[in-house]
Amino acid sequence: MKERILKDHTKVPLLGHGTWHLGEHPGRRVDEIATLHWGIEHGMTLIDTAEMYGNGASEELIGEAIADQNREILYLVSKVYPWNAGEDHIFQACEDSLNRLRTDYLDLYLLHWRGEIPLEETVSSMEELKAQGKILNWGCIKL
Repeated sequence: MKERILKDHTKVPLLGHGTWHLGEHPGRRVDEIATLHWGIEHGMTLIDTAEMYGNGASEELIGEAIADQNREILYLVSKVYPWNAGEDHIFQACEDSLNRLRTDYLDLYLLHWRGEIPLEETVSSMEELKAQGKILNWGCIKL
């Protein structure tokens, strides 16, 4: 699998699982988990999700799917809602995502899109999450 090397020397797979709509239909759960397993077994170890995908259902499904996987080979990305991106809510939002994903850290945590919270506050909060070891990297998309 091809990778991109970030400025901090982190290797990020260029291809990964997008999980929008996963976990929203209980009748598809077995097939969705099998698809994630198949991808991981074939080298697609980046999994991208967000707290908004199925209102957390996608993260829950991923957590179930990766429970028996080697966490060290996975690159987990999740995204925070803009209204949760400030110091009042980001820490709980991140913890909720970690709990749903059944992991104790995210490889990358993103601001899903720009909202009303000052970007400086979001950056400061992301840096604090990183210092706590909850996230390894952070970023903002669709600014």
